[in-house]
Amino acid sequence: MTTSDDHRTPYIPNAQPHPWRRYVAIGDSFTEGIGDPDPSTPGRHRGWADRVAQVLSEQVDDFAYANLAIRGRLIAQIVEEQVEPALALKPDLVTFSAGGNDVIRPGADPDAVAQRFEDAVVRLASDGATVVVFTGIDTNFTPVFRGIRGKIAIYNENIRAIADRYDLLVADQWALKEIQDLRFFDDDRLHMNALGHHEVARMVLRTLNVPNDLLPMQPDPFPTRTWREARTVDLVWAREHLVPWVLRRLRHQSSGDQVTAKRPEVLPMLRWTPEADAPDTPGTDG
Repeated sequence: MTTSDDHRTPYIPNAQPHPWRRYVAIGDSFTEGIGDPDPSTPGRHRGWADRVAQVLSEQVDDFAYANLAIRGRLIAQIVEEQVEPALALKPDLVTFSAGGNDVIRPGADPDAVAQRFEDAVVRLASDGATVVVFTGIDTNFTPVFRGIRGKIAIYNENIRAIADRYDLLVADQWALKEIQDLRFFDDDRLHMNALGHHEVARMVLRTLNVPNDLLPMQPDPFPTRTWREARTVDLVWAREHLVPWVLRRLRHQSSGDQVTAKRPEVLPMLRWTPEADAPDTPGTDG
């Protein structure tokens, strides 16, 4: 892959094939892959973590991957339900993205969320695995979440400080300008679609300094809409996505209730055929 024109992050490829053989991903809907449906398995989602694992698996012979992430999980649930099972799988690479569902809730304290995050990091890094953590996306581009941009920025600074203390790798979504565009998001305006997950996968591989041939995927042009048509789209979004999300919050429910991890054991990756990619379909709540 040619990377000399990539201005966002330095790119220093590993001199040898990457060192990782057992990769475990933990988190919420972002890591589960919601918004990026897997056309080979109805009802299942692919996502950036599967895409990263696919690239890693193609470069070594004995690679295995597990994904314990479940949609809707708050950080306390992720720590309680996923950290110890992840450690039991003896990974040498862990991706840990958590806290987003907490931070977007009214009244959430990003400092308190970060403390829980740090407690988990201490455990995840205890056996010497490479740990990758994520900053939150800059929401200035979307009116829906623009009001919590400051909380996300505070949380991100906490994440960077934690990463510095424990020598973690930071996958910096805040700096990933490409995905700050609604065309990279699903109809619910909360989860990324296939374009967004693909771009995050490219960013994670840059963070790991792993050579790859994933190229940017260009979105379709923005549709031309009249003011009335745009407001109609907004009303449909509010009825189909916003109102159900609010009702779940009021009822203390989650879209992840009754959902289990899609890949709870470390298993070899099957070869992915790019022509199997299908159009995006609506995702579900965080």
